[in-house]
Amino acid sequence: MLLTPRRSECSETDGPECRLRRRLIGGLVGSAALFHLPAARANIAALSGRELMLDHLHTGEQLSTTYWVEGRYISTSLAQINHLLRDFRTGEEHPIDPKLLDLLHRLRRLTGNSNPFQIISGYRSPKTNAQLRSASGGVAKKSLHMQGRALDIRLPGTALSELHRLACEAKVGGVGLYTRSNFVHIDTGRVRYWGS
Repeated sequence: MLLTPRRSECSETDGPECRLRRRLIGGLVGSAALFHLPAARANIAALSGRELMLDHLHTGEQLSTTYWVEGRYISTSLAQINHLLRDFRTGEEHPIDPKLLDLLHRLRRLTGNSNPFQIISGYRSPKTNAQLRSASGGVAKKSLHMQGRALDIRLPGTALSELHRLACEAKVGGVGLYTRSNFVHIDTGRVRYWGS
């Protein structure tokens, strides 16, 4: 708490001793403000970061992290994201393409939705992809999930069609709408759109 003199304590008509005391207190107040500058700058830096909130529906794990600050990706945050988005069937981890994370951040900003993205599928090992492919014709043989370049997501509070539209407009990569399965696929491959 900063203290300032009450006006009744000292006036301009008072002697030099009172004016000196006022200057001294003013200088102390200014110095105290300078000591708060690093904290203020730290708060500004935090506000300029890119944050993500993720909720993995298969594992129940949740993560809220700032993964990019002042032009740099934060390696510890990326490691946490890689872990959450691992192949939950085998436990294998793989680096997730930061462009995919930037797309999530952009979608969150454009929707104005602060809910966590729900993750249906992140990284898939070749073994898992082959198993899913044998059970369903909708799984690509060379799926970008196996390269950490694809996610299947939804965002509670935002319609799938709106999420799909915004992802398409971003022109980052492939965007698929899977209404019956209730998710949107995004990836950082070539720009293409599909689904209904």
